[in-house]
Order: sequence, then structure tokens, then C-alpha cells
Amino acid sequence: MLFPITALASGNSYKIAYDGGSLPDLKSGVSMKLFIDGDHIRIMKGDKEVAVIPASAVTEISYGQDVHRRVGAAIGVAVFTLGLGALLALSKSKKHFIGLTWDDDGKKGGIAFQADKNDYRGLLLGLEGITGKKSVDSETMTVKN
Repeated sequence: MLFPITALASGNSYKIAYDGGSLPDLKSGVSMKLFIDGDHIRIMKGDKEVAVIPASAVTEISYGQDVHRRVGAAIGVAVFTLGLGALLALSKSKKHFIGLTWDDDGKKGGIAFQADKNDYRGLLLGLEGITGKKSVDSETMTVKN
């Protein structure tokens, strides 16, 4: 009887890296897993449950990308091979961030985390599906001078 439950739980989990928010005693960059269950979102760090957020309590889902050039990596590689370092400087890497805010009967909170580039679309769809909220692109919300 434990096998089906374990298989179900692993199918709905996503690796994330905590970026900040209202979860206590966590530092930025900590690796965790986010589970999307039928009516709630669970965040686990190893075997420890860090947060359980009822899907009905989620007030907003946001996402955005941090795009930066790999200049630091290019400098390190350029020391050994000039041509490869120049090519690496022109490449980009994207980091995919997702934010959740919630209000669970007055217990408000929020979290920002980095999702894997292969998982973030599925993660967003899963969160939208259980919460009924449409995710918002945070880059379109920024004020540009």
C-alpha cells in the first residue's frame, strides 16, 4: 500500500531553490522539493516539512526570469583558452523564478524560489490548476523610467 502513495508523491514533486520569503530559518539557495497535492502545496527540505499552503489560500502566483551573461565563467575559461572564453561570454543563462503569496485565515506569507528550466512550465501549470489563479509575469509589472 505504501508503493502507490510514494509513486504518486514523487510524480508531483519539483526541485526548487529557496530565494527568499516568509519561511523561517531558511537561507537563500537552499535546495528543497515542492509537492503539488490535490488541495494544498507542500514544501519539504529533506524529510522535514517546511510549509503546507492550502491551494484556496493562494492569492497570487508570479513568475519571471533573471537573464545574465556568463561573464565570470568566461573570464575563468579565457585564462586557459582564449577562443572558448570569448564564445562563452556571448552565451546567456536564464534562471526561472516563481513567487507565491497566500492568506490562510489571516496567516499571510510569501515565497520566491528558483525552478529548474525543464520544470518551471509544468510547475506553473500545476499551481494554476489547483489554485484557480492565473500566473502573472512579474517583468510586465515593473515600472520602467
